[in-house]
Amino acid sequence: MKNILVPIGSTETAQNTLQYAIDFAADINANVFVFRAYKAKSKAGTMINVDAIIERETNLYLRTMVNAVDRKNVDVKLISAKGSVVESVETIDEELGIDLIIVNTKSNSIKEEVFLGSTAGSLVKKTNIPVLSVPPGYKYEPIKSVLLAFKSGIVNSKTALNPLKSIAKKFTPQVNLLLVKTASFAEKDLVLNQGLTELQTSFTTTENATTFQGVLEHFKTHEPDLLCVFRRKRGFFTKLWEKNTVLKQEFHTSRPLLILKGE
Repeated sequence: MKNILVPIGSTETAQNTLQYAIDFAADINANVFVFRAYKAKSKAGTMINVDAIIERETNLYLRTMVNAVDRKNVDVKLISAKGSVVESVETIDEELGIDLIIVNTKSNSIKEEVFLGSTAGSLVKKTNIPVLSVPPGYKYEPIKSVLLAFKSGIVNSKTALNPLKSIAKKFTPQVNLLLVKTASFAEKDLVLNQGLTELQTSFTTTENATTFQGVLEHFKTHEPDLLCVFRRKRGFFTKLWEKNTVLKQEFHTSRPLLILKGE
């Protein structure tokens, strides 16, 4: 894991998210790219280049944000791009190769009932890059325990587990696997992918209506520093993909959430 992208919004928690990302990057020896998208339209009949002005203001905002945190000798670069967040992130990924996105769970949302804001939600829903979402105000700590919850031990993607493998290699945490048997469970789902087998410290099965309910039932038992799930076409966020925001009543966690791209 070499390149981490950190989309920065206008919220009060942006600085905390950036500091978390830098602290994390310092431990795993990764680069950090701080990113902000902007939209602008030049006004007809004027000599003023509105786009250029907003681009300068965006870069100034990013520099101010970076100067406000402890860089810890991490290589931090700034990226501003005109357009939507998702389209810009996809372009950045094509040019640089992004291994992980770290974003605040609420992004620009100020609604208390929202767990995953529209920016974070759209990055989970519309990109193929793993996302680590950090709750507002959460301070970085080395990862000692991981809870990976899933409905099937089948992992077809050869790269889906790479972020978790990097974390396991650096921090050597306990990796507790939780297979949640739902109504759609099949016997083949019980056969674990070799990568999962190599990562596991413990393996538990449970029967619940949803993966989230399984997580709620076993969260206190494991007390993880990191909760990990797959984003699959028929998986954890299936129903949540219908929209970009995720409400707390649908899902929430007080710990960082690593969302692997599973197909």
